Amino acid sequence: MIQIWPDHLFLVGCGNMAGQMLTRWLECGLDPARVTVLRPSGRAVADGVRVVTDYPAALPVGTTVLLGMKPYQIADVASALAPLCAADTRIVSILAGTPLADLRARFPVVTAIVRAMPNLPVGLGEGVTALFTDAATPGDARSAIDALIRPLGLAEWMGEESLFNAVTALSGCGPAFLFRFVDALGRAGEALGIPADQAARMAIATVQGSANMAARASDSPAVLADRVASPGGMTREGMNVLDADDRLLTLLIDTLMAARNRGEAMARGE
Repeated sequence: MIQIWPDHLFLVGCGNMAGQMLTRWLECGLDPARVTVLRPSGRAVADGVRVVTDYPAALPVGTTVLLGMKPYQIADVASALAPLCAADTRIVSILAGTPLADLRARFPVVTAIVRAMPNLPVGLGEGVTALFTDAATPGDARSAIDALIRPLGLAEWMGEESLFNAVTALSGCGPAFLFRFVDALGRAGEALGIPADQAARMAIATVQGSANMAARASDSPAVLADRVASPGGMTREGMNVLDADDRLLTLLIDTLMAARNRGEAMARGE
């Protein structure tokens, strides 16, 4: 049976995303005594979690490291962290635009290295985390990291690293795009005369309920949409606007491509 929690979890950085991950893990039973967070500010993270402002002299045996700082800090972090790593250290990186080959070059002693791209709902256990590793990562280590990620929501292992920026654009950036859509839906209701506060609440509840329905349905969202849209009815009339010339699809493709292309530029150091 796979042990869910690592013997020790060492977080390098605990910003918005890493903080959401840690919050969820602690809620699911991770012992805070097993966690150390490196945070230059020294600000507390959670009850029982040790916060340090500099690297320790050594990492405990069986440590899993979560790289959660800004991607541009990788060189400085690796120069200080790599000497502390051992063969049994496992590294999970949530650094956008930082390829696995780059991580392996910076942490040559570590065999188990996994790239992960979570999104913010991981803090609720309703997130999406894309994962990628190569054949150098042992199977038991991959299984252990998979078990660690599962409490965060959906975990998807990608077969090709070349897809990672596309996946990041879809699920990593997707919450921001959806927040923008929810806001626009509420503002559109306001434009039709609904009081702003009511329109905002109704937009959020509509999206939440519809997403839950789609997640539980056996039919695709496309089929569900057509099922709601009766011929000649109000829904169909509105969908005709969204569907005209594939305007909604085209907009979203352009949006994801822009995000993906930025990820690829970051990987090139631009």
